Amino acid sequence: MTQLTGQPTTDDDVVHLTVPADGGYLGVLRTATAGLAARLQFALDEIEDLRIAVDEACAMLLAIATRDAELDCRFAVTDDALTVEVTVPTVRGATLPAESSFAWKVLTALTTAAAATASDGRATISLLTRRASGY
Repeated sequence: MTQLTGQPTTDDDVVHLTVPADGGYLGVLRTATAGLAARLQFALDEIEDLRIAVDEACAMLLAIATRDAELDCRFAVTDDALTVEVTVPTVRGATLPAESSFAWKVLTALTTAAAATASDGRATISLLTRRASGY
């Protein structure tokens, strides 16, 4: 899949959240996403776009998660960007949607960059969003 540029470094502020891989807990991740983006002074529309992207990424992962799995979410905060990396253990033979799929088009339209990997029984989706200039 697409290579994500602007990977976080050890100097970034990092927040880790782990929730059950169940749609009922996605609100926790959406709220954390919005709070961290607001901390970076993202515009309201940028915050909403990122919340939608995180929700879509999690929905992709829930579809291939093992039973009783947990979603591991890592938020890396820099001066002008937020990287969200969501990982889940997957069922055997799981694949993520193709880059040409509608779901993937949504992710790439709502973020600066997106990448996904699936190997060794785990799938990860990474989203990078940079704050618009002028803030």
